[in-house]
This record gives sequence, structure tokens and C-alpha cells, in this order.
Amino acid sequence: MGKIDFNQPHLTGRETKYILDAVSKKKISGNGYYTKLCQNFFESKYNFNKCLLTTSCTDALEMAAILINIQPGDEVIVPSYTFVSTANAFILRGAKIIFADSTNYNPNIDCEQIAALIGPKTKAIVVVHYAGISCDMEKIRELADKRNLYVIEDAAQAIDSFYSDLNGKKRPLGSIGHLAAFSFHETKNIISGEGGMLVINDLTFCDRAEIIWEKGTNRSSFFRGEVDKYGWVDIGSSFLPSELIAAFLYAQLEDLDTIQTKRKLIWQQYLSNLREWADYKNILLPILPDYATNNGHLFYIVHVSEAKRNGLINSLKAKGISSVFHYQSLHNSVYFKSTYTGVPLPNSEMYTERLLRLPLHFDLSTEDVDRVCQTIIESE
Repeated sequence: MGKIDFNQPHLTGRETKYILDAVSKKKISGNGYYTKLCQNFFESKYNFNKCLLTTSCTDALEMAAILINIQPGDEVIVPSYTFVSTANAFILRGAKIIFADSTNYNPNIDCEQIAALIGPKTKAIVVVHYAGISCDMEKIRELADKRNLYVIEDAAQAIDSFYSDLNGKKRPLGSIGHLAAFSFHETKNIISGEGGMLVINDLTFCDRAEIIWEKGTNRSSFFRGEVDKYGWVDIGSSFLPSELIAAFLYAQLEDLDTIQTKRKLIWQQYLSNLREWADYKNILLPILPDYATNNGHLFYIVHVSEAKRNGLINSLKAKGISSVFHYQSLHNSVYFKSTYTGVPLPNSEMYTERLLRLPLHFDLSTEDVDRVCQTIIESE
């Protein structure tokens, strides 16, 4: 039997065609034809107020930190179980990170513990929609609005996923916080190799976001004919991607619905195949709260111990199946551990030790998924 990779970038077949087209237009440096196509796509499909493509989700988060004017000493609440960029973007501006724990039923931030972490210097709450499954955004926004705090959605994994409010209205993830960041890294549902996007939902940030995006200049205003020359008007950096990245991304966006349908079918097949086994073994599978949808980004299991998790990784590897663990809790990282003085975060540490991600990509066949599941069941 052949090897089953954990991830395999899916190509629609139009990526190189659009890249060649971008080259033929003789405008490849960014903020051109394909950049605008991609941004308009998201603004139209999900009713996002304003979108700016970036070279990574990390860049989008760094833009968010600048936009909310993070200053040295400001505190930002961040889940510990996340990728380093979620915290690093704010540390670079001088923020003190206050780490929050995950829930005991999924790796998302435990919104019931956030209030106790808020202090006089708190400026923002950053939420991560792990596996594309929404945090409880209504509770988080209500808490933040009462304290006049910013909410930033790290929606790196959350394209085409939704939150349903108490009135039953479905809202796309990335549209609820003041700002949101998406990723198009090759491990995500929609890819451009590297790439990301900042979503600006708070209208007061729109003009400044463009300036920061364009290295601190009002270049975009100049090209729209709003000013007769452009210059340095604020801090910023080179956050916008080239037209080549945008062209690749647009080829993917055209197939978004097809890609999403297939990925969600794979996710559901895993759930159906493993549910009885997981219940018998007391192993946690992904849980969808009533307010959340699934976007087929990743499928994970939470084993009963670190030793069992690592043993299963080795058993799958012996059968040619690649599976991987995920984040290392940031409060226990080499960079942060010696200075961490916060509360214990047992759930974050549990996911660090016990969570295992299974192969999930567009080109997996139903036979592949059955083989992965059968190998898991037989190895136990």
C-alpha cells in the first residue's frame, strides 16, 4: 500500500495559467489585478467590510497590533494553545501577554476564564478558532464591549466557517472581531504557498490599515487620485504580497466550494468511522458546539495519555501513514517558561501532550480514510 501523507497541497490546474497572466500584465509587485480580485471575492462572499491580502497570517496579526496601537506595557489576552505568531505579533509591539486556558472539550479559549484575566492594562482579547471551529463569540464580544477592549480573531484555520448567534443568525468567522487574520499557507484549505489576509470590520481602521500595508505611505490614495503625491505618513512595513501569490490564490478561490465540500466529507467520514471506537476507549473527538460549524480544516483525536498518543503516531508511521501532534503550549515554551507567572493552564497542557492530527487533504480518497481509521482501531 502507498504512503498516506498528512498534508498534500491541492492544485486546481489554473494556478500557473493565472501566474503567467499576471506576468503578462506587467504588474507583479502587488496590489494589482489579482490582489483586487481576491479581496473583492472575500468582501462579496462573506460581506467582510474591507480585506487586505498579506504575505502571511503573521503579517496580518502584526498589522492588527499596530492598528490597535499596542504600546509597551499593554496587556493582551491570548490562548496558550496556539501558534507562536498569535502572541509574537503583540510582543513585538511591547505588549505583555496574558495566557488563557483552553476548554476541556476543545482547544479553543475558555471564555468563562477570560474575565478573571482582565486588568486595568488589558487592551485586547485574541481568539483562535482552532480547527475552524468557532469560539463562543457572543460571550467574548459582550465581555470585551463592556470593558472597551478590542477583539481580534486569529482565523488562520477558519475560512468558510460560521458562528450562529443567539438569534440563529450565521456570521462568517472573521467578521465578528474588530479585526481578523486569515492564512493561506500550504497546510490550509485554500492556499498560496505562503499568504494571508487582514479583515477590517471596524470602519475606523480602514484608512490607516491601507497606509500600514503600504509601508507607512499613502500610496494607495495616490493611485486612486485622492492626493497629488504620496509620502511617508505613518509607521508600516511591506505587508502586501506580489501579484504572483494573489494569482495563485485566486485559482484556489474559484474552487472554494468544491474544495470545502470534499474536505467536509472527509472530516465526516473520520467522525463516523471512529466514533464508536473513541467512545469505547474514552478518547475525545472534535465537538461542534451548537453555535459553530465545521469547515473540514483538520481532524484530531485527543488520546488518554501522551504515551498512548506517541505510540499511535509510531503505529501509523509503521503502516505508511503520517500523523502529527500540534502546538506546544506557549506558556511552557523555551522563550516564555522562565518568566511565566500566570495561573496553571491544565487543558492547554493536555492538548499539547495528547492531541493527534490525522491526514486531511483534498486528494485523500475514501479508501485512504478507511485505511487510516482501520489502522487506528487495530493498533489499539
